[in-house]
Amino acid sequence: MLTFETGAATHIGKVRSRNEDSYLARPEIGVWAVADGMGGHEAGDLASRTIVQALSTITPPHSASELLGQCEQRLAYANNRLLEIARARGGIVIGSTVAVLLAFEAHYACVWSGDSRIYLIRGGEIAQLSRDHTRVQQLVEAGAITPEEARHWPGRNIITRAIGVDAEPELELSQGALSPGDTFVLCSDGLTEHVSDAEILEQVGPARAQAACDALVALTLARGAFDNVTVVVARCHPRGPGAAPGDRGRREFWRAR
Repeated sequence: MLTFETGAATHIGKVRSRNEDSYLARPEIGVWAVADGMGGHEAGDLASRTIVQALSTITPPHSASELLGQCEQRLAYANNRLLEIARARGGIVIGSTVAVLLAFEAHYACVWSGDSRIYLIRGGEIAQLSRDHTRVQQLVEAGAITPEEARHWPGRNIITRAIGVDAEPELELSQGALSPGDTFVLCSDGLTEHVSDAEILEQVGPARAQAACDALVALTLARGAFDNVTVVVARCHPRGPGAAPGDRGRREFWRAR
């Protein structure tokens, strides 16, 4: 069996007048999430809260496929709820990104829409598991610009997917087997605007989960914190015998798609 040490921190930043980020950390059922209300739109804080509140109703699952199914159902509910609120308010856009980490037995799944990110730190290296749903990422994938150019490209934060924008939420999924020591970092783009992947690795690698979150927020604030910033860290630990990863959870996650 595996267990998780979890930390979380959020801050309004130094420029914004309100915090439009929300997060969820429920290691007891294997669900973590970060949602970032869309900047420039009305009620971004309402959008992110609606998503997190919906995800918070997930009940303890009996299988990986059930956990993924509940996640997708809650995100669909939040999407519909935000569309209803938008119509009631005259057709304004009320949307939010979301990045969700799911864990069941010895496997994980990442579900996301937008540019909030999920990283995996393993063996002293960091990898971005999510793929930004942004216009600038589309340019990178098309070979029009380099990843280095993307960091300073105009309009780099224009997202192409979000919850609450379309009739059906556009979600992306990745999955894999868990290993003891794996550390996941979920964050809004308020962190990655100021802190590089290498710096995330440096701050998270040796630290306890909560201390890592606090350090990353402090580093963001020291660099100006132009946006809200939210960080959730989940570190996987073995608990008793049978902690080695297997294949059953992996197949179950995919079966639910």
